Order: sequence, then C-alpha cells, then structure tokens
Amino acid sequence: MVNLIVVLIVSGCAAFQYLKGTLVKAFAMIIVTICASVVAFAYFEALAGLFIGGRDSSLKFIPPHWIQPLSFLLLFLFTFAALQTLAEYLTRQQVDLGLWPERIGRVVCGIFLGLILSSLLITTLAMAPIPNNYPYQRFEQRRPDAERPKKTMFNNDALASGLFGTLSKGSLSGKRSFATVHPAFIDQLFLNRHNIADNIPITTSDKAIAVPRKNGAWHAPEGIKDSDGNPISPKSGHLLMFVRIAMNKGAVADAGTFTMSQLRLICKRQSDAEKPLAGKGQNVYPIGYIMAPDTVQIKRLNDVIKVTRDDFAKESMEKWIDFAFHVPAGSLPVLLEFKQNCIAQVPQPVTAEQAPPPAPFIPTSEKQTDTEKPDDPSKPQSSNNTTKKKTTSEGLGLSPIGRTLVGPQLDDYK
Repeated sequence: MVNLIVVLIVSGCAAFQYLKGTLVKAFAMIIVTICASVVAFAYFEALAGLFIGGRDSSLKFIPPHWIQPLSFLLLFLFTFAALQTLAEYLTRQQVDLGLWPERIGRVVCGIFLGLILSSLLITTLAMAPIPNNYPYQRFEQRRPDAERPKKTMFNNDALASGLFGTLSKGSLSGKRSFATVHPAFIDQLFLNRHNIADNIPITTSDKAIAVPRKNGAWHAPEGIKDSDGNPISPKSGHLLMFVRIAMNKGAVADAGTFTMSQLRLICKRQSDAEKPLAGKGQNVYPIGYIMAPDTVQIKRLNDVIKVTRDDFAKESMEKWIDFAFHVPAGSLPVLLEFKQNCIAQVPQPVTAEQAPPPAPFIPTSEKQTDTEKPDDPSKPQSSNNTTKKKTTSEGLGLSPIGRTLVGPQLDDYK
C-alpha cells in the first residue's frame, strides 16, 4: 500500500510540474519544500514541548500523543505556504529555457519533489499514535530487529530526515546535530510505537527518567550471565555496558509501561567525544536489565516492562534500573532517550572496578507470579530483589540538553 501511495505522489507531482509549471518554478518549489522541512524538523520538538509542558486549557482536547505530529505538520505547512507565496512573486516573469530542457527538467523536478513529499508524509504518520503497520510494517511484529528494517520503494522513507540530518551535522550546523540526537529517525519512530496496539504510551513527561551524573554508566564486569545461568558474551566488535536510569515516580502513569524498543542509547565514536552533540550518532537498544548482582534478564525489543508504584521503596521518588547494552567498540554513550520526547545525558562510562553496586530489578508483577508458583525453577525468587534506593534526586535529573530539546530553547538545529 505504501509503495502505491509513493508512486501516486511522485507521478502526481511529475504530471503537475509538466503540465502546469515551468522549470524555474519547479526548481523553486523543491527549494521551498526543503526549507519548510528544515524548519519542521528543527522546531517541532520545541513547539510540541510548549504544548505538552504547559497543556493550556484550550488545548486539552488534543491528546498529548498527537501533539508532535501535529506540530511537525503545522510548521511545514505554514512555512511552505509563506515561502511558496514569496517564490511565486519572485518567479512571476516567464522564463523559457527551451522545449526539451523545459519538458525534461519539469518532470525530473516533479519526481524529486514527489519523493521528498512522500518521505515527509511517512515521517508524519510514523510520529502519530496509529497502528504500527501503517503506513507500512517496518519491523517484524513478533521479533523486531533494529538492524533489519524494511524499506519503501526507492528507499525514500528516510529521505527527508536523512537530508536534514546531513545538513545539521555539516558546516551550517548549530550546537546540536539532529544526526546525533535522532540517528535513524524513522527507525526510532517505528520502534517507539511498535506495541501501540497494547495501549503503551509513545510520549511521556520530559522528566520521566534521569541518569546519575556520577557512575551512571560502566563497563560490565566478568562473569555476567543470563537468567538461565548462561554467560553473556558481547557481540563481535561490541562491548557490554550498563546504564542506570532513575524513573520518576510522578511519571509512572505514562512512563511505567514501556517496551525495550522505546529505550535507546545514543553512541558516538570516541574521537568525537569532545563534542558529544555534534556530528553523527548511532542507536543502540538494550538487551535486558540487571535482575541480580551478576545476572541480566534478557528481553526482546517488543517485550513489555511494567514499573508500578509498588516497585518504589517507601518514600522514594526514584526507581533505579540498570539496563545492559552492546556498545560498538570505539564508541561511547552520550545520550539516553526514552519514548518520543524524553532525553538525558549519559556521563563518561567508568571501569568495571569503579562501577556502583548493582540495582537489581524484578517487576512486582513477576514477583507475584513467583509467589503463586514457588516451585517453578524458571522464575527468579524475589527474596534478593529489593535494594534500598536513594530518596533524593540530588545528582540526578534531565540535563539542560534534555530540557532544551523539549523546550522553547531548541533553536539551533540548522
């Protein structure tokens, strides 16, 4: 279905430019479309952050999960309308470049315009809280693999976001690169809503999670095993690392239920570590979390994790969970992103010898299952699950980077 839509959009744009336009106007429309998409990509998070953060009473009728796609769409449409009006005024004088240059040039420009517009449409739909098989099934439903996405005809689904990512990391870039904050943006969007049929929220509070500024990431020690007692070996060319998140008790309503595909670690090459938000990043998804001091509970990307208020220690506002990642060798984690609008900075990883004591986590629902089936050897016992957590948020919280990415200060994606 999506390939048919792409063909119709491309064909329609090519036919329109051939029959109604001129080569100069067709080329001008491409420039206008690219400029409008740059504005939309650069500021949709800031605009959505204003609405999600303030939630003015006049906007209560808009579900929060629709705010980002609507912000993206409105920014593009208003910018396109303004720039296209200006372009029509500037190109009001007829310019004829000859019969064949005009005919061929109009069609070529129309095809390229159609590819960009169809890519923007796919991006907008991927942000929206609609079934994950619309506009197409990018990842396998039962066993999604982040490294094996399906693509559309002409591979144009990531054209618009990839073009902006290239611009944002180039010589015209600002302090933050879109290619670092949102590498493989289309993959992020589709994996974020992979289990939307299970009523799992795709957005949450911008303060839903935090990463400790000290010892928030560390290299895995020797002897780490899975819940079946099998040793865990890093993938070829990768290192096993842990990153600790602190979930905010006040955000459990939206943040407490999530899939592993909604949590992603952004890594960069060590040579680029001096400028963690410049250049280009890479998405790394968790393989599980620590359930015992030397044991990792392995999870698939579409497995659902449930954190309830019962999982928090008494009077504690934070729940620590240590997630395991296979980080590419020669790379360092710089950001941790959660769902569609929450981001925290990750400190420099420390060695295994400097690692903090582990924070074992077993969801309350699994503990209850263990109680009901005490003789089931495949279920971990809950007697050693509870560790005392800090009751203060000192040293934790979203970084200024995280706040600005969802606030009005996000003004230098260029």
